[in-house]
Amino acid sequence: MVNILLCGCGGKMGAAVQGFVSQREDCRVAAGVDPRQSQAEFPVYEAIGQVQEPIDVVVDFSHPSALRDILDYCRNHPGTAAVLCTTGYSPEQTQAVHTAARELPVFYSRNMSLGVNLLMELARQAERVLGPGFDVEIVEAHHNQKIDAPSGTALMLADAVNQVRDQAMKYTYDRHSQRKKREPQEIGIHSVRGGSIVGEHQVIFAGNHEVITLSHSAQSKELFAAGAVNAAVFMAGRGPGLYDMSHLISAE
Repeated sequence: MVNILLCGCGGKMGAAVQGFVSQREDCRVAAGVDPRQSQAEFPVYEAIGQVQEPIDVVVDFSHPSALRDILDYCRNHPGTAAVLCTTGYSPEQTQAVHTAARELPVFYSRNMSLGVNLLMELARQAERVLGPGFDVEIVEAHHNQKIDAPSGTALMLADAVNQVRDQAMKYTYDRHSQRKKREPQEIGIHSVRGGSIVGEHQVIFAGNHEVITLSHSAQSKELFAAGAVNAAVFMAGRGPGLYDMSHLISAE
């Protein structure tokens, strides 16, 4: 039985994770962390340092500001893994995740959906086949309560294409202040916010006389909850290192 510490248990994703865990027999939410002190069937603490229960894996759907405390908790509890599902990390925080993975088992993915990670692989393959003759544009759409823009998934998709180009591409987020032609070594990233859109991503390859569009549409937050719980069970007992969805997929 994998004991999960759920950070952000009082939020919408926290509720979705709880619902998914309740359907499984190989894991349980042993405790939660949420400053709003949500009601739950398990102990809930205001801060992670207060947690008393034995924990195998920390699953985080809270806020980027919680990252340092989560990594410190795992350092102070050897063998405890972290599954980081929060988006909006700064470059410095992302570097801190990579550094921590040298001594801790850390699972980090900016999107926990199997389909999105397949989309990322398809985008890489499309870039290999199509090459510089096609301009790449990424469009993402989310609900009107999402704070960060562009989404972490959009950046993940851009990074996947850029890896094929040996990191030669630059990202353009806003063109309204620029009066010039599009540069060849450019990936345009565009954000839409409205209503209750769970998450939609398009990778557009625009060439001469043809356009190829790869897309993914998430229909429910349960999609991401399922990925997070699967990652938590996968990470239990793992050694130090930086893990992502590719490791989870290859293990299945």
